[in-house]
Amino acid sequence: MFNNTFGNLFRLTSFGESHGAGIGGVIDGYPAGIEIDLDFIQSELARRRPGQSAITTGRKEEDKVEFLSGLFEGKSTGTPIGFIVRNTNQHSGDYENIRDVYRPSHADYTYTLKYGLRDHRGGGRSSARETIARCVGGALAKLALKRLGITLYAYTSQVGPIRLERDYRLYDAGKAESNAVRCPDPEKAREMEALIAEVKKAGDTVGGVITCVIQGCPAGLGQPVFGKLHAALGHAMLSINAAKGFEYGEGFEGAACKGSEQNDLFYSRDGKVATRTNHSGGIQGGISNGEDIYFRVAFKPVATLLMEQPTVDRNNRETVVKAQGRHDPCVLPRAVPIVEAMAAMTLLDYYLMNKTTTL
Repeated sequence: MFNNTFGNLFRLTSFGESHGAGIGGVIDGYPAGIEIDLDFIQSELARRRPGQSAITTGRKEEDKVEFLSGLFEGKSTGTPIGFIVRNTNQHSGDYENIRDVYRPSHADYTYTLKYGLRDHRGGGRSSARETIARCVGGALAKLALKRLGITLYAYTSQVGPIRLERDYRLYDAGKAESNAVRCPDPEKAREMEALIAEVKKAGDTVGGVITCVIQGCPAGLGQPVFGKLHAALGHAMLSINAAKGFEYGEGFEGAACKGSEQNDLFYSRDGKVATRTNHSGGIQGGISNGEDIYFRVAFKPVATLLMEQPTVDRNNRETVVKAQGRHDPCVLPRAVPIVEAMAAMTLLDYYLMNKTTTL
């Protein structure tokens, strides 16, 4: 297996499985001299960890990160940063009934077809628990971006048919962390939470959309051909478990408009070039233009259902499967910090690459 590394100059290599000893990673290319706030990193992991509310999986994990290298006296040294988060609350027996069965819409079949075997306990390497490493890398990237005046946030903007307006400027992002769904609209959040509770009770699942906003990004990040910034963000987001779609700026909605409605007209603002609108989503020609970058990521309903479904086993015999154990009825609340993490790592990587393009 390869492609366990994300990034170019800032790189994260992750390792571990859902029901193995732990999940960890090695970060290469992190700048030296960055003050490392361990409490902040742990708080980012707490936003992703299981068991944080009634609408997430009941698996209880502390998700305490242990740094093994790369830090000294509270700062990064510039050397590889190694870390691990131990698994402590696996219920591997919950998966014994699917040892030889392919769960619908999971990686069970394709993984077995490719490698000839699979770890049936929680999906092994295919499990979303791997995203722990991404959240550690993302937290470190956020600390570096903070020094550059770059901030970002994400929130749940849709669960099933319940959705917010597309314009992120209409909402106070600070309110997203005040509810279990991570939605900045309290009324819509209650509706979303009720829907998730309803589908959970039925043994079903539901999907939705996460919106992410990046502010303070300087102009000039990205390359005009194969290194487009929006393509890098799309690659990052679509590498997240259950992600099914990515759009930035006006996205698919803009396809129904005329050019005269979509063009972002330039003007002079405080002596600098700016745009009167931001339909482009802060990226033009694959390169950031200094305006807010905003995008949306669609997530499918979790494939693990607590109800019977027809399937086949590894001997191609038709059978029925019903999942057991503890599972998320909706991935959105716990995916918000993962979207932020992948965006932060992408931005830091492209910032570092941009520094090598000019003298």
